[in-house]
Amino acid sequence: MSKPRRTGAETSETRARLLDVTEQIMLADGYAAVSSRSIAKEAGVTPALVHYYFPTLDDLFLEVMRRRAEQQLARQDRMLSSDRPLHALWKQSKDPDGAGLLTELMALANHRKVVRAELAEYAEQFRRVQLKALHDHIDERGLDVPPIALLVLIAGMSRALVLEESLGMNTGIADTYAVIERLLDTIEPPPD
Repeated sequence: MSKPRRTGAETSETRARLLDVTEQIMLADGYAAVSSRSIAKEAGVTPALVHYYFPTLDDLFLEVMRRRAEQQLARQDRMLSSDRPLHALWKQSKDPDGAGLLTELMALANHRKVVRAELAEYAEQFRRVQLKALHDHIDERGLDVPPIALLVLIAGMSRALVLEESLGMNTGIADTYAVIERLLDTIEPPPD
């Protein structure tokens, strides 16, 4: 009987560096450019060391996703407790690196079922937390708009706009941002 393969410590600085490098490669060149060799080259280590920490690319991709998701869940908790949580969510969702990494993970999920399952699980977790926090916030404003519709609008539009910007498109982008921000201002007026 073989022993389970030993992997590097989760708190290792090297492990964190490998995750950082993987994110950078995904953002710059897409998930398809990620390999143990490309990570090793960029991080200044050997491919064997990459495999020491992450035996498979799926392990690596899952850990990139988990780390970012946990960071974003903590950030989201702070945003949802602000005076203008919809504005805070909109601002976060427009972050090009966050949206870009999510787009790459979604593309990757089309090819790797394990990534798809976990990505969907995290997305549902985000949505449940958002809905719980925003339900009373929306109701107290007397809106006849389901909170879920606002969340889907924010998430979908921000991803679409960031994707178009990353392609170099700009026609209509600023106008669309302005329309959404005016809509959010009617729901959550700026402080006096």
